[in-house]
Amino acid sequence: MPPKPDVTVAALAERDGRFLLVEERIDGRIVFNQPAGHVEQGESLLDAVAREAREETAWRFTAQFLLGVYLWQPPRGRRPTLRFAFTGAVSDHDASQPLDRGILATHWLTPRELLARRARLRSPLVLRCIDDYLLGRRLPVEDIAHLDLASAAHWPPTTVCA
Repeated sequence: MPPKPDVTVAALAERDGRFLLVEERIDGRIVFNQPAGHVEQGESLLDAVAREAREETAWRFTAQFLLGVYLWQPPRGRRPTLRFAFTGAVSDHDASQPLDRGILATHWLTPRELLARRARLRSPLVLRCIDDYLLGRRLPVEDIAHLDLASAAHWPPTTVCA
């Protein structure tokens, strides 16, 4: 049976043609990535992306659109990653907040500056998400459902299937 993928979220924030990225140490390498991380037990995708962005960048991230859903199989037999990438706005930067463990710095980089660092990207998902953003791909966040046991037990609403 193939391994179950790690479910992750990523925040894509753009200002004046520059994208918010983190520089982080992973497995002894220093790499660039969007603010991203795992969805925790009981957490919605939107809560997870806001939390990860705040922990890794000290910016408050508000998701405005779902950019896409990406399944990536990394090399060397590692677990696949299922990434839900969101675009949105950042605000309320707290420069005094310590960044998450492993995060060395945050950067606002242009696509060209990021291409110059291609060998230091955490995964191909970094450029793919920026390419999709530049192509104008956007899906409404309202289409993302978060069901816990209580809300799932009350589905479907009687007004829809009556």
